[in-house]
Amino acid sequence: MKKLSLIIVITSTVFLALNSHAQKLFSTKTGHVWFFSSTPIENIEAHNKQATAIINTEKGEIAFAILIKSFEFEKALMQEHFNENYMESDKYPKSTFKGVITNLKDIYFEKDGKYDAIVEGDLTIHNVTKKITVKGTINKKDGVIELNALFQVAPKDYAIQIPKMVENNIAKTIDVHIEAILNSNN
Repeated sequence: MKKLSLIIVITSTVFLALNSHAQKLFSTKTGHVWFFSSTPIENIEAHNKQATAIINTEKGEIAFAILIKSFEFEKALMQEHFNENYMESDKYPKSTFKGVITNLKDIYFEKDGKYDAIVEGDLTIHNVTKKITVKGTINKKDGVIELNALFQVAPKDYAIQIPKMVENNIAKTIDVHIEAILNSNN
């Protein structure tokens, strides 16, 4: 009888530990990343609704990956120039971010609420990796996590060549927006 009780306790403990760990990972394959460039000559905006994101709420680790060719523009010619001339999407097909929430102690993932977050990590675009710090919000509600952020990227920092004849059509820094709704992986 003692052996049976011990087996039940061990099995229950392992099951609870595994179930608890599963609740700490949240992910999506439909995150929304878009950018906006504003100049007196023209505005450029593109949206990508296929961003993959994962967050480990226990460790504060967060990662994103997006396929560059998944950005959609209002004008087909802009999209073509973006992929072929600037981003060289066939050569550099994706962009990634891998970082950690630096103020994890201020975020209570076990209860609903909206929290300010600071994330530091490595952003790779066009095969160039730079350390960045991003401020955003984390909204936990009904077992779902929503991430929101806005930050700026300078194409020159990522070795993206803009031809002289169109350099005034593209802003020196581009606003990047992120909205992602992540669900538990259990």
